[in-house]
Amino acid sequence: MPKVIVFGSMNMDLSIDAPRVPAAGETISGFGFITAAGGKGANQAVAAARLGADVRMIAAVGADGFGDELVCGLEGSGTDVALVRRLPDVTTGVAVILRTGGENRIVLHAGANHALSGSDVADDLWRIGEKNDVFVTQGECDPAATEAALRLAHKLGLFTIYNPAPALPAPDDLWPCVDLVCLNETECQIMCGVLPTDDESCLAAASRLRELGAGAVVITLGAAGSFGLGPDGKPVRVPAAPTTVVDTTAAGDTYIGALAAGRARGFSLAESMSWGTVASALAVSRLGAQPSIPTAEEVEAAR
Repeated sequence: MPKVIVFGSMNMDLSIDAPRVPAAGETISGFGFITAAGGKGANQAVAAARLGADVRMIAAVGADGFGDELVCGLEGSGTDVALVRRLPDVTTGVAVILRTGGENRIVLHAGANHALSGSDVADDLWRIGEKNDVFVTQGECDPAATEAALRLAHKLGLFTIYNPAPALPAPDDLWPCVDLVCLNETECQIMCGVLPTDDESCLAAASRLRELGAGAVVITLGAAGSFGLGPDGKPVRVPAAPTTVVDTTAAGDTYIGALAAGRARGFSLAESMSWGTVASALAVSRLGAQPSIPTAEEVEAAR
């Protein structure tokens, strides 16, 4: 089975629940404080690993307690961490999360996540990348390194999955290096200028991204499910799975990890989307980022 190679962020999440968002200068009482391993890249790696993929992580953390804990947890999920660098001159990335009414407000400190250059990632891809492997990356690392990694992964014959989160406009010549772009409604509007609110606008947005050069498109729509458009031009619509929302922190990352694991297993786009839908529904019913991500057995039992 092809490997899944993830280049992305690793953060320690500091998360607290509050009855509302405090006003400027106001202090209010919160509850349910937790620290949990997070970062979009690490979350997606954990999701793919728990769903049965052979996963390798390319990332950086600081030489500090948070970094040690994140690497240990990632390894415990079944992810190969041999290419995670521990850097003495920067701190590990941190996400400060305020949970209110089932929604999250997040402030990021990138730290070591921006320390790797394009040449650093290229060295790793030349070493371990093989044709038909699945390469996954997001927007939380250095943009130039992310672009360079996508270009090289495509050149080496890997299937590339790009999650532009947070979203930044991409160079026109980068899109042909993207085999699958997965993004939410807000990210979609930033990347292609179309806000997907219904099937018609989803199709318009996905078609625009394919015109730019992306091979396939998946748009996640929260409680409305997800919309896909494959290389064959046939739309795929998957409704959301029933769930009770506790914490949405890792929902999108779980979905993307499922897309990557599904691709490695030889699933169709529709099958991978269905798998991701159930996996993310399970994740939002639990607290925390990586602690909430389900296993393949849990997903199969819930389908």
